[in-house]
Amino acid sequence: MREQKSIFKNGNEMAAIAASQMNFHVMGYFPITPSTGISEELSAFKAEGEHEIVLIPADGEHGAAGICYGASVAGGRVINATSANGLLYALEQLPVQSGTRAPMILNVVTRAVSGPLDIKGDHSDIMYTLNSGWITLMAKDPQRVYDFNIIATKLSEQKDVMLPAMIASDGFFTSHQKRKNHIFKNNEDVQGFIGKYEPVYHALDVENPKTFGPYMNEPDLINNKLQLSEAMDKAYEALPKVFEAFGRVTGRYYDLLETYQVEDAEACIFILNSSFDTAMEAVDNLRKEGKKVGAIAANVIRPWPSKEIQKAFKNVKALCVADRQESYGTKAGNMSIEIKSTLKDDPENSTLVFSRVYGLGGKEFFIQDAVDLLNEALEVAEHGKIKNTFSYVGSYEGNNNTEAKQYIDKPTVEYFDNGVTVEKEETGVLSVKGVNTRNMTGLPKRIAPGHQACPGCGIFPNLNLLSKGLNGYVVFLFQTGCGMVVTTGYPHTAFRSTYIHNLFQNGAPTLSGVVEMFHEKQRRGEIPQDTDITFVMVSGDGGMDIGMGPAIGTAIRNHNMIIFEYDNGGYMNTGYQLSYTTPHLAESKTSIVGPSFEGKSSFQKGDEWSTFHKDTPMIMAGTHIPYIATVAESHPVDFIKKIAKAQYVSKKEGLAYVKAISACPLNWKSPPEEQRSVIGTAVDSCYFPLFEIYHGITTLNYDPEKSKNKIPVASWFKRMGITKHLLEENNKKRMESIQHEVDRRWMRLKALSEHPLL
Repeated sequence: MREQKSIFKNGNEMAAIAASQMNFHVMGYFPITPSTGISEELSAFKAEGEHEIVLIPADGEHGAAGICYGASVAGGRVINATSANGLLYALEQLPVQSGTRAPMILNVVTRAVSGPLDIKGDHSDIMYTLNSGWITLMAKDPQRVYDFNIIATKLSEQKDVMLPAMIASDGFFTSHQKRKNHIFKNNEDVQGFIGKYEPVYHALDVENPKTFGPYMNEPDLINNKLQLSEAMDKAYEALPKVFEAFGRVTGRYYDLLETYQVEDAEACIFILNSSFDTAMEAVDNLRKEGKKVGAIAANVIRPWPSKEIQKAFKNVKALCVADRQESYGTKAGNMSIEIKSTLKDDPENSTLVFSRVYGLGGKEFFIQDAVDLLNEALEVAEHGKIKNTFSYVGSYEGNNNTEAKQYIDKPTVEYFDNGVTVEKEETGVLSVKGVNTRNMTGLPKRIAPGHQACPGCGIFPNLNLLSKGLNGYVVFLFQTGCGMVVTTGYPHTAFRSTYIHNLFQNGAPTLSGVVEMFHEKQRRGEIPQDTDITFVMVSGDGGMDIGMGPAIGTAIRNHNMIIFEYDNGGYMNTGYQLSYTTPHLAESKTSIVGPSFEGKSSFQKGDEWSTFHKDTPMIMAGTHIPYIATVAESHPVDFIKKIAKAQYVSKKEGLAYVKAISACPLNWKSPPEEQRSVIGTAVDSCYFPLFEIYHGITTLNYDPEKSKNKIPVASWFKRMGITKHLLEENNKKRMESIQHEVDRRWMRLKALSEHPLL
């Protein structure tokens, strides 16, 4: 036995503690609810010097998976965490990793897969991975999250296994709910248990070069997959031994299956993870009534514990398999399918099995729900017949007589007429006339009041100004982010114009498909030729990190549309993790400032600090689209004029990109009532200059030097809690480097604007 101590933590915190104690080499990550807490906790630990893990913020989950794979084949210990669509975005990388036998740990904090978007927990994500070749442990509570991270690390690195491993825990139910747990008191005991990792092959052994991931045709690929299958068999043999060894040093022993009151049970429920606790309560209640019922869960689903399942259900007459997802078209969830198949292989088994889907999207599973399912199983056991082999628990029948409420009468094209006109002068310059902000206050708003945004949120002033600059019909597409979450909570919507949602990384291509369908339908005469629609994609909250590549592809194709980005400098919809536009050295929940970490600066090279904020407008300028502009709510007339120009360009010339700096007082730690002034300070400091590029010619729209308004970047930083630490004397050199970079970019922009060809 090794010395333990008690702590009161949730599942995400326990995963981070385990990783910190094992001191992994690298974590490539991208924030997604509800797994983000793991990287946040590791950032906090690193700030205090509690581990040496290199935390690498990726551009998306696909990139994070690539970082992890590279670090794995380089021979180090690697960890990651993700959920739902993030897992699916990384999915193609999973068989690459298992197929080249590169161990690592992936915490999957389970969540409903979109769409529609739902951030609560079910098992629709983890079940996508069953054929990926990864060991998969199921952690029903925070204690198991901690223990299984350690156990999976030891298991996956065994020489005859060498497979990556996942630990799946339930989103919010396990990831966010705190319990009393026990951990190793000394990190050395954890590291002693898992042992030193010595891979047989790795990519940094330059004296013995190896090829990882060769091209392989059909004569050989089948052998590769057989070897993977045999490695999974070895994992099946080794896991009970690792469980036993872990039990000896902790007193916590685990089996492949969790069973409760099964020995004499006539009817049982099979259910995974946190719901197993609820099922046990239900069993206790029914046992008091003299009913012979039991509950079973699995601690591992890959490798699949076939023999143990056959043994457990040998004398059970009826079994309800409760799945937190459905494999659509099969009338069953994945566990139902696998258990039925497993029991079918036992010629002596006569258990009657029926399937129930429950708890989708985080829907609560109450003790009474489990009681009802067990009573249903008892009825099947008594009569020897299943009346209903498959159904959903907790669904409800809709009201077919309900009429959809029309919140706005069918608008004519004049309904949103702002009176603004744009003309192209002989010089090739776009001229905007009719911008009268006073008159525009009477325009109908395209987004209705009553949304659920935080006080002072800058998104809505920006969207309001965007709307005022647009004439006529508009189709909006919003990528995932605060802007869409707070406006479209079913069954309501704040939009008075057509609205579409797609995921973070795929908004621009999705809208380009809408645009081209519009043009093709017009060409075929399916839509009147005089129908005029403006198409606008809205991105923010870091969406132009994960969505950068697809946005560039869309720009290069030059579709007739607008990309509008409200940039608040972080992933705000998941609680503020750093993005590539977070101010340099600013604090975020994944760049905690502390004795051992200075903030958003992942790497140091010599005396020069890298990772200054990303300059997205200049990246988009490299695609040579017709129009790029920056806007700020502190300069509303300039804002509206640029939107009008962008609309003109999107109709006649192609794609326009407009970026707004957007306040987030909650996460910037600044007073909500001061946000317009705070934004103005960012503009006056030249941190966020106002300019436009039209067909490659740069125009500086506001020069704070000429108006004698230019101020140091520190004047902006002091107004936000996330950057105030940079004004301290010990950070003087770092602040000077930030000012130097802002000045360099400003002088470069001025030079571009003064050159007739640039």
